[in-house]
Amino acid sequence: MDGVTVGKAARLTGVSAKAIRLYESQGLLPEAERTEAGYRLFAANDLEVLHFVRQAKTLGLRLGEIKDILDLQRAGAQPCGRVTELLDTHITEIDRTMADLRRLRHSLAAARRAADETFRMGGDAVVCRIIETGNDPAAPCRR
Repeated sequence: MDGVTVGKAARLTGVSAKAIRLYESQGLLPEAERTEAGYRLFAANDLEVLHFVRQAKTLGLRLGEIKDILDLQRAGAQPCGRVTELLDTHITEIDRTMADLRRLRHSLAAARRAADETFRMGGDAVVCRIIETGNDPAAPCRR
């Protein structure tokens, strides 16, 4: 039997042994051959898949998406169109998240300015007002 154990596969690919087992259980890797002692053995093409999975994850692809790409490739299809579609979807998600974070930052900065202004005017319990009223420090604090 040719192949490397899960530990050596992990060292060679930079993927943890636990992740390799997960990828096998989720079908990203075919079921590994086993030694008589029950150790998994991974072939060179399995290591290529592990490198691919690692790289795809650095691009933000999820395991299910990576499996879809691998399944297309294994079926003889060119998965580049699917990859482009997935990357476009992730870019849109990132843009949406960034817009949400900008709005959150604006709200936090406004709440902080309101807290400073209330404090300068001698107000108290500013944190309570900010949290309970959604940034409106003029609203009464409920205790």
